[in-house]
Amino acid sequence: MEVPEIKIYPDPVLREVAEEVKEIMDEEIQEIIDQMFLAMYKTPNGIGLAANQIGVKKRIVVFDFKREKDRKGDPFVIINPEIVWTDGKIIHEEACLSIPGFSAKVTRKKRVGIRGYDRNGKLIEREGDDIEAICFQHEVDHLNGILFIDHVSGLKKAIFKRKMRKLMREARRKAHA
Repeated sequence: MEVPEIKIYPDPVLREVAEEVKEIMDEEIQEIIDQMFLAMYKTPNGIGLAANQIGVKKRIVVFDFKREKDRKGDPFVIINPEIVWTDGKIIHEEACLSIPGFSAKVTRKKRVGIRGYDRNGKLIEREGDDIEAICFQHEVDHLNGILFIDHVSGLKKAIFKRKMRKLMREARRKAHA
C-alpha cells in the first residue's frame, strides 16, 4: 500500500469541509483509514491526522496518543466525530503536520467528550483531557476547514504569513533555477 503525502498549507483541501461518511464498512473507507495511519506513522511526532490532510474529504480522524511521552493506549479511528461536551480552558503550544516548522500557543478546552464510530461501525464515546482534548479539537477543526493558525493572535498570524510567503518565494526561485 502506498503511503499518501500529507498536504501542506496552503493546499486548498485543508480549507474544505469534509463530508460525512455514509458507509463505514465500505472497502474504500477501510483503505483510507489504513493509509491515514501509514501517513501519520511516517512522521516522527504525529499523534493525530484528519482525512483531508491526505487529500480525502471525509470525516475521519486517526489517533495514537502513545506516540506522546508518557501516554498509553491503542491507536484508534473516529468516523464522523463530533465534540459533544467541553470543560475548562488550556493554553498549549500547538503545531500541525500540515504546517511544518511553525507552532503557536492556542487556547482550547481542557476536557472534551467526543462521539463517533469506530472502523466497524460501532458507536464510540471517548473523553480526553490536556493533550488528548487539544488533539480531538485540532483534528475536528481540520474536518471543518479550520487550522490552528485560525486560533492565534493577529500578530502571530502575520508572522506566520510572512514566513509562508518567504518559503513560497524560495520554492518558486528553486523551481525556476
